[in-house]
Amino acid sequence: MKISKILMAAAVASTGFSAACTEDSPITNPPVVKEEIVIDRTTFAKGADVSWLTQLEKEGELFYTPEERVQMECMQLLRDYCGMNSIRLRVWVNPTSGWCNIDDVVIKARRAHELGMRLMIDFHFSDTWADPANQITPAAWASYDIDQLQTAVASHVTDMLSKLQALGIEPEWVQIGNETRGGMLYPLGSYENGSNYALLVNAGYDAVKAIFPSSQVIIHLDGGDNISLYTRIFGYLASNGGKYDMIGMSLYPDVDTWQQQVDDCIANINSVAATYGKPVMICEVGMRYDEVETSAAMLSYLRDKCENATSGQCKGIFYWEPEAPAGYNNGYQLGAFADGAPTAALDAFKD
Repeated sequence: MKISKILMAAAVASTGFSAACTEDSPITNPPVVKEEIVIDRTTFAKGADVSWLTQLEKEGELFYTPEERVQMECMQLLRDYCGMNSIRLRVWVNPTSGWCNIDDVVIKARRAHELGMRLMIDFHFSDTWADPANQITPAAWASYDIDQLQTAVASHVTDMLSKLQALGIEPEWVQIGNETRGGMLYPLGSYENGSNYALLVNAGYDAVKAIFPSSQVIIHLDGGDNISLYTRIFGYLASNGGKYDMIGMSLYPDVDTWQQQVDDCIANINSVAATYGKPVMICEVGMRYDEVETSAAMLSYLRDKCENATSGQCKGIFYWEPEAPAGYNNGYQLGAFADGAPTAALDAFKD
């Protein structure tokens, strides 16, 4: 895609968001930026999912440069000290806490945009985590039939993306579902339930394209080194008319077997790109925060292979929640910060 040049509209000043998490976040409706924001969409994407960021800030977490210990906003830190150019943000429908709802996502997306960073929006279509073990239909949609679910998916996507559009923010990538190895919006949206999953994917796809025709729609699965999983789901979508532009993968290698897992992932990238004619994005990657050297080696190897051993079919890599402190959210241990500063693991993203 070409380099985007966007002039923030004056309408930004009059746009308000009422959710509690918006009011409580440290950055709320910053001043209008009347300057050209240049976003280069032509390079390899090097990014991070930082969806916890506003919550962490509200809880008092601060971020620092790795050597001088100068306090800095996290996204700027990732850009200026880690070489990242992209941000990924998850969207929940009606989360109890308010974090990661549409208004909270707008705050973070606006910040990333004003830093000139590329943006991925990740729709979970749930009130909470959607992943291989959980694809829970939002409470407000629980009684819907498949036709109503398609409408709800389209409406939710339209609501989120319309708010971004009003601020002059165009996401380069939009995920329809998160780690949907069995479909989404269970039970109706299971891939074992006829064409329902494909119908829901298409409802989201069409809603994205109606607002941002150039945005790349991603279908994202876990287990990037598991070729049989990708053959099953993308074969299903091919048989049922599922529409998408890009294949997304998660990869969380083990400390002892990371090289083989990366090699298997690269083989899978080449296989699915050839079979389905779609490029690939590593939407999530991570390793234990206290395995800095091994994590750095794994990420460097993964980046090298993605850029040089996939015939250009792998378009980028996103680290999942690197800014999270050790043990955050009841035990997350795969961050890449220590004492509020990025570790050497993230050096792999530097040029």
